[in-house]
Formats: sequence, structure tokens, C-alpha cells
Amino acid sequence: MVRKQRRHHLALTLTFGILVPGAASAEGQDNLPLYKMLRSLEFVQDSMVAGDSSAGEMQRFLLATIDDRLRNADKSVFEDGRNVDAALIYAMSGGNPETLEYLMSRDVNGNFDNRVADVLRKYLNGKGLLVVNTLADIAREYRDKPIGPYLSLVAGNVMSGKNPKAALKLYDWARLMAPGTIVEESALRRSLALCADAGMVPMGLDYAQRYTRRFLHSPYASQFADLFVQLVVDHDSDIKQQDIIDTLSFMDPPRQREIYLRMARRAAIAGKSDLATLAASRAQAISAGGGDAFGALVNFYGGVAAISTPELKSAISDVDQMPAGELNVRDRALRDAAKAVAQEIMRTPDAASLGQGSVPTLSNQQNTEHDAAVTNQAGGQSPGTAGVEQGAPADAAPAPEGGRQEADSSFNAFVTTSRSKLDAIDGLLKQESH
Repeated sequence: MVRKQRRHHLALTLTFGILVPGAASAEGQDNLPLYKMLRSLEFVQDSMVAGDSSAGEMQRFLLATIDDRLRNADKSVFEDGRNVDAALIYAMSGGNPETLEYLMSRDVNGNFDNRVADVLRKYLNGKGLLVVNTLADIAREYRDKPIGPYLSLVAGNVMSGKNPKAALKLYDWARLMAPGTIVEESALRRSLALCADAGMVPMGLDYAQRYTRRFLHSPYASQFADLFVQLVVDHDSDIKQQDIIDTLSFMDPPRQREIYLRMARRAAIAGKSDLATLAASRAQAISAGGGDAFGALVNFYGGVAAISTPELKSAISDVDQMPAGELNVRDRALRDAAKAVAQEIMRTPDAASLGQGSVPTLSNQQNTEHDAAVTNQAGGQSPGTAGVEQGAPADAAPAPEGGRQEADSSFNAFVTTSRSKLDAIDGLLKQESH
């Protein structure tokens, strides 16, 4: 870790002349052009998504340093278009939105393109949908400029809520213009999110494979894993097992196991037992090969998935073997829900519930029965009921009213109890899904 930090300090100082803590004097920092400072920020951010965990602290330092320089820069500095681009890219790279407002208020010489500044200000203030079409047009206009990839990425973010397919095209342009950068990483990840939501499975798998080949060590890879699991679980009927294996083959075994575990868990909650069992078995195979302690967790997810299958008893055993104290809050809720479902499945029905319940009597049925009784007493038949009672024994005795009421009350009690337990299970699962 220390060696990596020293290497980045040296690279930033020699290649771009940028200051890092303890690397140079304040005088050197004041004389450094803004566009060179911006290059250093891009270098650090690209290193971060490539897997350098030490770059995060440097990113925070550079954002603060560039912000200070922008606010204290002379107006003449922005006569150089490279510094104007640096200010705009800073705003789109996690910088302070208020700094862009400050710069625009001082831009009396018209160095900034007011159209770009205006759409960015609205985007940064959460009003991007008001200028979505304008932003897309500007992104196309500036496609070959240094700010082009960033504008395409921002335009894709805004367009995603209105037109996912158009947003995907903008993301494609962003990543093609800036390969291997944080822009490409973000574009791939957000493209996968759109495909997962819209059910564009083949494109989603393509984006997922590109991501795993290029940005597996990014600090945002965990978000990618959730998106990939969502794509597979929500659209499992359209995805082959080999597609999953091929996508995850670029990962090392621990990362593969983690994603299979997430997949088994989400599939179990979604009631897709086949997929959950498959994912659990894949994770189990990786765990067995590695000789680690993940086997119990794999068995737990596999057991949850098998609760609704003929392997119920084995599933209950797997769930019970996982101590609640070794699970997080979400998995404890899942464990409680699985056990509640299993108990309902295994519970012996009440004998009273096996009897035939009474059918609710409709008002027109009551009137018909009354008319038939009056007709029978008069020695005749009602035209609408002729032959209905034929074949019934003349001496048949009516069922005891008290016995029927007792059976009805037992049945109603069973239904009420069952519904309350199922409502409780649904509540646990709803909490889990959120």
C-alpha cells in the first residue's frame, strides 16, 4: 500500500507537476495551470476504478485543491479554453456545484458556453429533465471535444428516465470516447442497470462481460454485482446457465462465490427455487474447493430455496443449522420467514377443517327455498323447482344445526389463524426486499 502511494505521488509530481501532500511547495501549486491539475484528477480517478484503493484519498485532496484554485483564479485564466474545459469537467467529476455558479457569475468576457453551463447547472441541481433534449444535442455537438465523454455520460443519466434506448447510445459514445477511464466504468455500470430494468437481456450480458474484463477491481464493482444478480434473477427464463458461468469466469473464485451467494439469496426470496439451488450449488463447489467457512452460508441459502420443494425436511435441517447469531439482520429476517413457511407446510390440519364447510346462502336462493316449501305444503310443485328434490329419502332428517355451526366456527378459526401467519411472513419478506 505504501509503495503504491509513493508511486502515485511520483507519477503525479513528475508527469503532471501536481502537488500532493508533502510533494511540493505552495508556490508551485499556485503556478500550475488548471488544466494540468484536472489531468491529475482524471489520472487518480482512472487509477481508482482500475483497483488502486489508495487513490480515494488523493481524489478528495485534488477535488478540494482544484475547487480552491477555481475560486481564486484570475478571470484571464479562462481565456485559455483548456482551463474552461477543466472547470466544466471538474463540475461533472464530483466537484462542488456552487463553484460552477460562482464562475458563471464572474464570466463577463463570455469565455464559457452559456448553453453548456446552463444545462449543467440544471443537471447538478436535480432539474436535468427540464433540459434533457438540449443536453443530448449539446453532447452530440461536443462529441469530439475534451468535455464530450463527460457530457455524453451526463446526458445518458438524464435520458435514462425518459428513453432508455437513447440513453444507452449516449453511454456507448461516452465509453467509446474514453476507454479505460472512470467515464467508461460508469457508462458500463449504468448501461447494465438500464438493461436489467428494461429486460434487454442480451445487451445486459454483453455489458456485464465487458465490465468484468475491465473493471473487476473498481470500488463500484459491488454495485455492478447487485445489478448483474438483478438481471439474472428477474429474467432467469431468458438466460442460460452457461451465460452466467461465462460472465463470472473473468473473476477470481472468491468474487465468483460472493455473486453466486447473492444470486442464491435473491432467487430464494423471489421464489425461484431452481435458480437458487443452481447458484447455491455453484457457490458450494467453489467453497469446497477453497476449504473456507462459507459452506454453512451456502447450505443456508440452499435450504431457504428448497423450502417449497419435496426436499422440505432436508431444507429445514439446513436452515436450522445456521445459527441466527452468525447472520446479519436481513438474513435473520429471511431465516425467520423460511422457518414460518416450513412450520405452516408441516403443521397437521385441524380435524374440524377437513369437514365440508357450509355454502353461503344467497338472497334469491332463500326466496326460492321459501316458495318451494309453501308449494309442498299446499300439495303441489312450483314450476321452477319441479324434480329438484326427487330421489331424496322421505324420512331424511335435517343435519343438526348446532353441529354445523361448530364446524363452521372451527373452519373460520383455522382460516383466520393461517391468514395472520401468512401476513406475518409477507411482512418479513417485504421488509427484506426493501
